[in-house]
Amino acid sequence: MDWIQLIGYAGALVMGLVLGLIGGGGSILTVPILVYLLQIEPVTATAYSLFVVGTTSLVGAIQNLRKKLIDVKTAIIFAIPAFISVYSTRKWIMPAIPEHLFSIGQLDITRSLGIMILFAIIMIIASWAMISTRCLNCDDVDRPVTYNYPMIFAEGTVVGLLTGLIGAGGGFLIVPALVVFAKLPMKKAVATSLLIIAAKSLIGFIGDVENLQIDWKFLAIFSTLAISGIFVGIYLTNYIKGSVLKKYFGWFVLVMGILILWAELY
Repeated sequence: MDWIQLIGYAGALVMGLVLGLIGGGGSILTVPILVYLLQIEPVTATAYSLFVVGTTSLVGAIQNLRKKLIDVKTAIIFAIPAFISVYSTRKWIMPAIPEHLFSIGQLDITRSLGIMILFAIIMIIASWAMISTRCLNCDDVDRPVTYNYPMIFAEGTVVGLLTGLIGAGGGFLIVPALVVFAKLPMKKAVATSLLIIAAKSLIGFIGDVENLQIDWKFLAIFSTLAISGIFVGIYLTNYIKGSVLKKYFGWFVLVMGILILWAELY
């Protein structure tokens, strides 16, 4: 094992910490770590990401359920269409996408390159929603929640589709949706996001089992490291304000999106 691989495994710890801290960013970190540091092919990396992020988020969700921070009603409204969408995408849409998509001049857009570019663009768009939207009650976890059912349902469908395409648990989309449309306090949005991510990601991974050769030993090691990190992240949320989490979340996603675009295109 060389030093680059060691950094990749250390990245699993960081990913878990970030996921526990801001309820998203797991796949944003996991996919680049798997592709660039551990040299795993992008389509396979998106599948592995679903498993790693799903199992890690499940552990985090259980911790937050004990703290009564999860809005179960919102999670159900969001998750049902997301489940259907992500499973259908991984089961039928992804295998049907051709390896070569199109060319722009001398640049050939392959399926793998297209996945990473789409991944980065969506990250940049989602980051702007978090940076630009004001949150007046980010830390009031006990205030009543107003449910915009059609918007939450539609957002769940879209996030499920994107999760299936790019292998992202969707926290960087789910958290903004829960804050902006469901009006959840930031810390409740983070906690609720983990439950949705866990269920949706693991269901999406099931759709991959028949299509890919899975290295279960590698997944077990990587996931165990990530789970260790999420415990630290959840602990740190006790000492950080929701408004601060929201702003840093947005900037984190923006920087990662720009870096991935740069890496793929240049």
